[in-house]
Amino acid sequence: MVNQTSPHNFISRGQAVIRIEQLAIESLVERIDHLFSKACELMLACEGRIVVIGMGKSGHIANKIAATLASTGTPAFFVHPGEASHGDLGMITVKDVVIALSNSGETNEITSILPVIKRLGVPLISMTGSKDSTLAKFADVNLDTSVEKEACPLNLAPTASTTTALVMGDALAVTLLEARGFTENDFALSHPGGSLGRRLLLRVEDIMHKNQDVPKVTQSTSVSDALLEMTNKRLGMTCVVDTKDSLIGIFTDGDLRRALAENINLNTTEISEVMTLNGKTIEAGKLAAEALQVMEENAINALVITNEKNHPIGALNMYDLLKAGVV
Repeated sequence: MVNQTSPHNFISRGQAVIRIEQLAIESLVERIDHLFSKACELMLACEGRIVVIGMGKSGHIANKIAATLASTGTPAFFVHPGEASHGDLGMITVKDVVIALSNSGETNEITSILPVIKRLGVPLISMTGSKDSTLAKFADVNLDTSVEKEACPLNLAPTASTTTALVMGDALAVTLLEARGFTENDFALSHPGGSLGRRLLLRVEDIMHKNQDVPKVTQSTSVSDALLEMTNKRLGMTCVVDTKDSLIGIFTDGDLRRALAENINLNTTEISEVMTLNGKTIEAGKLAAEALQVMEENAINALVITNEKNHPIGALNMYDLLKAGVV
């Protein structure tokens, strides 16, 4: 049966939950001590992988911690403790380090595999809410993630305790990230499909139009013929070159509007009379994100790519960056 309540009750309850979890997180600060440092040292010295285990809600947090470690330069994976005793323990090698999460420290699926971990001689780091628990005492290092109370009014559902475990995992991952000298480029290499990966890895040459797809006319070309070139190549612009194929200007949709406002004759006016001299360019080896920055800073929608001889070798527009996921 649903209790009758008011919007005010919803708001106050939600705020109370956040305050409880906020206090739980703040209490962790003083627990970042020599034990935390030792845990980092064990993980940094690991020649294999970090194996993170947890059951139930702690298992979900363990899975997230493993994913965060793996994406920030520390090879890691999650093993379900219930499956571990049925064959998955074979995934753990003598070169690995194990992190076990259990708020009570007495989770049967975890305590039952502790002797095997001990026999392998694998360093064990635990995150528990009880320093006197079986898991905490068995571990080489126990990180205290205890909370005064759960955010659940029944003090039963794992809420504040899972939050502190997750935050402790983030603290480990980020500390190790800095210790390894992990950079944005390293992060991008492990996230090539994400927006950050595209921004840090994708280069202009990867998405630019090239060869016959580059709109290009000579300086004596009429405006009407230049418009035909723009229409055929569909980039909203065309390069203007001299007799040596060096870029001398760019003609865009904006230049066309300004030219039409002056009532020019499209068939007799040469493109050199209405083009934008030189124009903004970029090198093929630059990041696509840099091309986006140039466009945004100059309020333009297209760029010409030139080589060391100032010959136009490519072109791209804002739609190309959008399609590539850079925008």
